[in-house]
Amino acid sequence: MNFFQSVILGIVEGVTEFLPISSTGHMILASYFMGINEDAFTKLFEICIQLGAILSVVVLYWRKFLDFSKWQFYVKLAIAVLPALVLGFLFNDKIEDLLESPLTVSITMVLGGIVLLFIDKAFKNQTITEESQVSAKNGFWIGVWQCISMIPGVSRSAASIIGGMQQKLTRSLAAEFSFFLAVPTMAAATGYSLVLKHWQVDGTEMKGYELLMQNKDNLAVFGVGTVVSFVVAMIAIKTFISFLQKHGFRAFGIYRIIAGIIMLILLGLKA
Repeated sequence: MNFFQSVILGIVEGVTEFLPISSTGHMILASYFMGINEDAFTKLFEICIQLGAILSVVVLYWRKFLDFSKWQFYVKLAIAVLPALVLGFLFNDKIEDLLESPLTVSITMVLGGIVLLFIDKAFKNQTITEESQVSAKNGFWIGVWQCISMIPGVSRSAASIIGGMQQKLTRSLAAEFSFFLAVPTMAAATGYSLVLKHWQVDGTEMKGYELLMQNKDNLAVFGVGTVVSFVVAMIAIKTFISFLQKHGFRAFGIYRIIAGIIMLILLGLKA
């Protein structure tokens, strides 16, 4: 991976991580069309670059994350992230092996887009308007919904926001809670990929941190991609909340359908 490719993936991650259009799916497709999708470092990069997006949430909502007097907030996040931790540890590698392909992503992009077309009408009379009203039970079920995003192309953001709305959170609050939940979820995924997971590199197994520190180029492109994703994600978060309040999910659904169909056509032409 070169610097240009790391910047492209950083932009893709920053724009898509908190939008209901699947950051993983977009990065899989981007790396595929750049011809770097089979590289072990690229796959590690696509996961660990989420560090930049994590930091953007913490910076934008620092009053929430650094207010240690409100311990209930941390308890709710811990409960909400449990389903993803358990299922991710048990099944994530198997799911990736079976489903992490450009074709799968393109199909789930279309299917997810169809779902988003009807979400605004499906959930009405939302009664939970403040984060303090979100119970531990609400958080747990939002976390269960988030697990659907283990299928590449589904979108962690979309799954958790829909889960929040199903639990009676307003659209904007469901989006904010999805941002909050992203921090422990992505931190856990990054930690697992760096410390616990073994990556196949030229016939040998390496831990993620060993692969990352294998040479200076790996560290450099990772640093550039992380910074780019951080800056872009901050802009995307601010824009998304405002857009969602005014327009809902329909535009994202249309985008997913169009993007998925275009990708299916391109994959067919490249085959």
